[in-house]
Formats: sequence, structure tokens, C-alpha cells
Amino acid sequence: MLSVASAMLGRMGALFGYYAADDDEHAGRAVLREDGRSPGAGYDEVVVKGISPMIDLLPVEERLTGRSAEQVRADPRHCRVVGAGAGGEIVTLSLTDAFRDALARADGGPGAAAPERDTASGDLAHLLPALAALAERAVARGQRLYCWIRP
Repeated sequence: MLSVASAMLGRMGALFGYYAADDDEHAGRAVLREDGRSPGAGYDEVVVKGISPMIDLLPVEERLTGRSAEQVRADPRHCRVVGAGAGGEIVTLSLTDAFRDALARADGGPGAAAPERDTASGDLAHLLPALAALAERAVARGQRLYCWIRP
């Protein structure tokens, strides 16, 4: 099975699908596909290349929530594996509710919380407005945020 660590190490070529789902079980079905559809198909999602929730979004979450990296990592929902599919070649992780809520209410747009640098494969400042819109919709529907990762 693909480890989260190996998914993060190969993040430059990896696809990351940020999406909303009702709960962990429902989120796991985004990658446990028996219908031949792509991961995340039928879910409200934003797909990017190379922007990891564990690495690239951690400083954003720190800035938006006011929590330290240690506090974020200690949150039981921070990047917890909730599903794996395709023979272990894809995993889905939970994002914290605090991050979802902070994204949904970010004043001046969440782009202001982006680190000075862009990731090697993607522009974090351009992802954040789409992620904030996803978070707003998730909050309105009582859903949580997740991320599937496929190398």
C-alpha cells in the first residue's frame, strides 16, 4: 500500500484532489471505487498537482487558525488516512475542521495566508481561493474536507 510518506515525497508529480464529503466513510468511497470512475468523481472537488496538505498547506493552516504546527499535527483529523483504493496506489486524508472553518471565513481571501514561495509544481496562492470556496460550500452543507493523493 502506498504510504502517506511516499506520497508526500513524490508530491511534485502527484495529484491531490481536495474535496468535500459528509463523513469519513463517505470520503473513503471517493477512492474505493468499484464503478471504474476516477477518484473524487461525483464529489465537489478541486484537483491540483504537487500541493500537499501535510507540507504545503500546514503553514497556511497555522496562519489562518492561529495554531502552531505542533497543535495542527496533534489534531486527530490532520491528514489522517480515512481510505485507500486502487491496490493502495491512492489514499484519502482528512483535513481539520478548524482549517475548513478558517478557510471558509478568511478575510481578504485566503491567498494572504499563502507562504512567500510557491510550490515547485503549483501555485499555492491560486489554489487557496478555490479551496476557500470549497470550504464555504462544505460548511453550508455540513460537510468536512478531505484530500485524495495519487502518484
